[in-house]
Amino acid sequence: MSLRINDIAPDFTAETTQGTLNWHDYIGDSYTILFSHPKDFTPVCTTEFSAAANLAGEFAKRNAKLAGISIDGVEDHKKWMDDVKTYGGAAPDFPIIADGDLKIAKLYDMLPAEAYLPDGRTPNDTATVRTTFIIGPDKKIRLMLIYPMSVGRNFDEILRALDAIRQTDAQPFATPANWKPGDDVIVALSVSTDDAKAKFGQLDIPLPYIRKTKAPS
Repeated sequence: MSLRINDIAPDFTAETTQGTLNWHDYIGDSYTILFSHPKDFTPVCTTEFSAAANLAGEFAKRNAKLAGISIDGVEDHKKWMDDVKTYGGAAPDFPIIADGDLKIAKLYDMLPAEAYLPDGRTPNDTATVRTTFIIGPDKKIRLMLIYPMSVGRNFDEILRALDAIRQTDAQPFATPANWKPGDDVIVALSVSTDDAKAKFGQLDIPLPYIRKTKAPS
């Protein structure tokens, strides 16, 4: 069965560039971003790992961890990280998971169950392993994004989405299109307008079902 938003993220144990990792233990009480790649030493993936490495501090400020995964072994990962540092000036300080047997790729529904690694494989053989998950401290999947081979991920957008998830967690809010931190949020329809005014103060009501208010800090 396919994974869905609010499913518990499947647990696993795997080898990484930082040793053996148990996934749920690694998540702990943090938000966690898992982003995957079809192969080491490929151009788009190298630029993405560079972007992630340079934003690691921003994710940490938000109680969020990063973890990468690629369908190659730990030693290849370590060698590849030298290229990532050469390209972007920063080495990833987060674990890169080895998934040479496709176990995790299949567990997370990135590839069909019958997928295998042919001899002399190319990135196209694992092309759909281009997925991003944001997972909450409760171990539930909060967001999933899948990118084609030709389109590099926008890590600023992943960071913005994390901000929106954190802003609305356990709160009766949603975020409008193009929301960014500091913008107004939308009061959930489960809260009456009178209750919303009493709880949040002044509302901006462009339509009866769109009631905006200042986001609490």
